[in-house]
Amino acid sequence: MSATGLKGRLLVALPVLIDPNFDRTVVYLLEHGNEGALGLVLNRPSPLALAEPLPRWSLLAADPEVIFVGGPVASSSAIGLGERGEGTVEVVDLEEAPDAFGQPVDRVRVFAGHAGWTSGQLENEIDAGAWVVVDTEPGDVMTDDPEGLWTDVLRRQRGALAALANFPLDATLN
Repeated sequence: MSATGLKGRLLVALPVLIDPNFDRTVVYLLEHGNEGALGLVLNRPSPLALAEPLPRWSLLAADPEVIFVGGPVASSSAIGLGERGEGTVEVVDLEEAPDAFGQPVDRVRVFAGHAGWTSGQLENEIDAGAWVVVDTEPGDVMTDDPEGLWTDVLRRQRGALAALANFPLDATLN
């Protein structure tokens, strides 16, 4: 696996991953290199409306218009992602006004906290079968159905990965 080849791709937590912070999560990787990796959980909306802490960004909020729980690291900080056109996603500076950018973003999503891995940690977790790496498709980052994203991403894969989309929440109840 390339040390820098995962940026912009999705990590999908497999059922063997027992960490409650990542149960059935889909993580968008913002950075991945020799120093480690940083990503945002795409499918954990919080009940906090984006308009409460960031009213000037709320007009561009992707539906649902809430703050997302981006991960367990630095939960008091926020990272914003802006989308332009058909799925071009980039980090936006939430300290600036939305119209401060040369080319305005069409939609924004804000995440409290992020997921982080030290050097080699993510690769070890992937090798252990905790995560599968898949390509990002337009609409994944700003999905209007975050609760269904894990199932949707798995369903579009081939073979056994697609079958995991139907994995029960509690396998002991089968």
